[in-house]
Amino acid sequence: MRRFAISTTAFDVAALRESLHDVRAGGFASFEGRVRDHNDGRAVHGLRYEAYVELAQAEGERILAEAGERFAILGARAVHRIGDLEIGDIAVWVGVAAAHRDGAFAACRWIIDEIKSRVPIWKHERYAEGDAGWLHPDTP
Repeated sequence: MRRFAISTTAFDVAALRESLHDVRAGGFASFEGRVRDHNDGRAVHGLRYEAYVELAQAEGERILAEAGERFAILGARAVHRIGDLEIGDIAVWVGVAAAHRDGAFAACRWIIDEIKSRVPIWKHERYAEGDAGWLHPDTP
């Protein structure tokens, strides 16, 4: 099973969370990145994510492998959407299971930061004024 995936459709968060169930885990942390209705003071009507899929999946797998080496965790998964998304849609999900909460929280934060920094995924926002613009992958 892949730990990191690119998805063209909405995904089942409950199934992802269940895939990390481990009786040794006393802590679980997750992050859901959702499409918001604004950015830099501008109203946003939706967005499109594009990716170099093969490279994105490979880099995502490297990030999750590194997380396993850096943090005391039992497992981690992440999924990032590509394609057209609407306001409120989940764009990215990260989940981490660990024996203790500290490892789960720290690894989850590190993983999402690394995904946003290293994985070749680009965001194209559609604004209320009718124009659109690309945002750099490391833009918060």
